[in-house]
Amino acid sequence: MIRRVKVENGWVRGLPAADPRITSYKGIPFADKPIGKNRWRAPQPCPDWEGDLFAADFGPIAMQANCAGDPAKDIYAREWAVDAELPMSEDCLYLNVWAPADGRKNMPVYVWYFGGGLQVGNTTEMEFDGERIARRGIVVVTVGYRLNCFGFLCHPEITKESPNAPANFGFLDQQCATRWVKRNIAAFGGDPDNITIGGQSAGGMSVCAQMTCPENQGLFQRAIVQSGTFAQPYGAEMGLFPKTMAEAEAQGQRFFEALGVKTLEEARALPARVVENKSLEWPWGCWGEAVDGVFSTYRSNEWYLHPDRVICPVMLGETSTEFLAFPPGENEDDLRKAAASAFPEDQDRFLSFFSQPITKDSLFREGKTHAIGFAIRAASLMNEKRQVPQKLYAYEFDADIPGWDHPGTFHSVDLWFFFETLAKCWRPFTGKHYDLARSMCDYWVNFIRTGDPNGLDSQGKPLPLWPELNEQEPVRMVFGDKPFPIRWQLTELERFLLKQYIKRSVR
Repeated sequence: MIRRVKVENGWVRGLPAADPRITSYKGIPFADKPIGKNRWRAPQPCPDWEGDLFAADFGPIAMQANCAGDPAKDIYAREWAVDAELPMSEDCLYLNVWAPADGRKNMPVYVWYFGGGLQVGNTTEMEFDGERIARRGIVVVTVGYRLNCFGFLCHPEITKESPNAPANFGFLDQQCATRWVKRNIAAFGGDPDNITIGGQSAGGMSVCAQMTCPENQGLFQRAIVQSGTFAQPYGAEMGLFPKTMAEAEAQGQRFFEALGVKTLEEARALPARVVENKSLEWPWGCWGEAVDGVFSTYRSNEWYLHPDRVICPVMLGETSTEFLAFPPGENEDDLRKAAASAFPEDQDRFLSFFSQPITKDSLFREGKTHAIGFAIRAASLMNEKRQVPQKLYAYEFDADIPGWDHPGTFHSVDLWFFFETLAKCWRPFTGKHYDLARSMCDYWVNFIRTGDPNGLDSQGKPLPLWPELNEQEPVRMVFGDKPFPIRWQLTELERFLLKQYIKRSVR
């Protein structure tokens, strides 16, 4: 069994996973430590090491708020953030590899970016164990990257110092790690020309960001975006980010003032915990993407509006109860004001979709839509409109989730399933859940392997057909008790909102 491999910086020794036919390599550095002069700087080349790097433990997690809350009150503390004692450091640029150990070559590669709003998260979470996917002949890589103010702060002095990499350091970390994979993954049996990037929530947003970067052409061959592409049906702004560089630099200047420093050199000299604590105190919002004109040339949540992106097959979807969008306001007057702003030429048509009298309850009932599903259909419509040859495979996760908290299909619950790590969860999953997880993992692996989720399951039987999304006969796969394709019907209101959204967006 292969437990020792040579990468560009030295030898790496791994350990057998729970299944000894898989070797895990945890905590491999892919860049220099982003500390001191490297704080708020693009990732720098990793120095060589002597002897064997014993890759037995995850590297430190990025600086962030402590997410280990009260399990009785916080669903994410119950589910994943269970360890308050994880090593934490600015020195966080490490990746982990799970690979079949039998000497196979040219295996497909899956590079995973974790979620957490770009503020928190890490690769150590138990649902991210890559072993079950690796058992199917895939080399799995999970990537650590800088978060919050360490990963996404902007400042005029940083821009002046590094005009070719002035922002989005967390995204640059992901890009650097994926480039490392392309250069080194053959040592683990992976095919550097068959790479899929994927992520969920902010990890899915990160995948969208990587697809928009002009420099990433050829770096990966397909993408998986789970609960990570959004659009606002009712014309509202997307939220705290993406920001323009002017907005982001102004945010950074205010933050330096809060830190009590006047220069970048002084800010880099502060202890990491001081910087992190101050970032948690200040009232000016989250840290995230800035449209810097270099890595990010436009808002990455609008990736499908721009033909100059990485065109590759994309699997994308949502859980059935996350990120619901509703009409603004609580009554007819509120709705008229909102319509005058968002749909000035079609106000009456918009109001006609709501029964009279218009109340808060009727707005909720008749106007509810999904921000993620809305974006997916917008992507499909734009591909058709511009004749972009990009395959899209859409899904909705709608399984029954057991537990005393009766959580529904909450944001991120699907992670247990496609990683096929249900056995690590406290929830009383039964046979149907394990069957669904196995099927989902099979679909994901087929897509990672070929760019098409269809094919055989792990027992050698054909999976239910998952059609490519198209606007002539739109179908998405629903993962309920079992996977089944279903025609994706839109309401007349949703059709109106999509038409308006594309009208506003395409100029």
